[in-house]
Amino acid sequence: MRHLLIVLGPTASGKTAYAAALARKLGSPVISCDSRQIYREMRIGTAVPPAELLAEVRHYFIQTESVTRMYTAGDYETDAVALLERLFDEGHEQLVMCGGSMFYIDAVCRGLDQFPDADPALRASLMHTWKTDGVTPLVERLRTLDPATCEVIDLQNGQRVIRALEVCLMTGRPFSSFKTGAAKQRSFTIEKIGLDLPREVLYGRINARTDRMFDEGLVDEVRGLAQYRNLPALQTVGYQEIFQYLDGKVDLPEARRLIARNTRHYAKKQLSWWRGDPSIRWVAG
Repeated sequence: MRHLLIVLGPTASGKTAYAAALARKLGSPVISCDSRQIYREMRIGTAVPPAELLAEVRHYFIQTESVTRMYTAGDYETDAVALLERLFDEGHEQLVMCGGSMFYIDAVCRGLDQFPDADPALRASLMHTWKTDGVTPLVERLRTLDPATCEVIDLQNGQRVIRALEVCLMTGRPFSSFKTGAAKQRSFTIEKIGLDLPREVLYGRINARTDRMFDEGLVDEVRGLAQYRNLPALQTVGYQEIFQYLDGKVDLPEARRLIARNTRHYAKKQLSWWRGDPSIRWVAG
C-alpha cells in the first residue's frame, strides 16, 4: 500500500503538531507543503517548526531554498512527487504531508494545469507596475477580468497576482477557467485530513502567534532581509507589514494589528479554497 496522508487547514490551526504526532505513529517523515517555510532566510515570520521538533521528526522542504530563487508550484510538484516516489520505493507504506499552501497541495494531488508560457514583455510591464505602484492596481485589474480568482488567491502575493493577470491578458480568458483539467494519475492513493476549529478559536491562535513572532524577534528578522524586499518570497503577510513600519508608514502597534488582520484574511481564503473539496475529511483541530 502506497498511501499519502495530507494534513491541511488554515494558518495557525495546529497542523504542525497534528502531523508530527501522526508521523511518529506511522514511522513517517513529514513532507512540508508550505510555500514560505521552504525559504531558509525566513524563520520567525513563517512559523517554521521548532528546532527540537525538526530534530525529532524528519521534515522535508523546510528552509531548503534561498529567497533569491523563484521557486514555483511547478518546481514543488516535480520535487515533491519525486521525493514521495523515492520514499515509497524505500519501503514506506504511508507518508505524511503537512501544510496550508493550496497551490502546492493541488500540485501534488492533481498536477498543475497547462498554462501558456509567460510573455517576457508583458511580465516586465506588470512587474514594473508592482514595484512602482504596489500590488493594488494589479489586483483591481485582475478583479475586473477574473473575480473568481480574486476570491481564492492571496492578493498580497504579487507573484501570484501577476501570473493570474498575465494569463487573462494573454488569452482573453479568466485564469480560473484553466483550472478544469483532469487530475494526473499518481502511483499512490491520497487522503486529505483537514483541521477544523471554531472561528473565534482560530482567530485567537492567530493573534497569539502574531504576538509570539514579535517576541521572537520578527522585526530584526525582516530588517535583515531588507536587501531582498522586492523578491517574490518576501511579498507575504508578516514581512510586508514590517517593511511598512521600517519605512515609517505605520507604527509598531499598527504593524502588529495589520499582520493579525491580514493573517485572518488569508485563513478565510484557505477555507474558501477547500470548502468545495468533498474529499477532505475534517477533524477537530
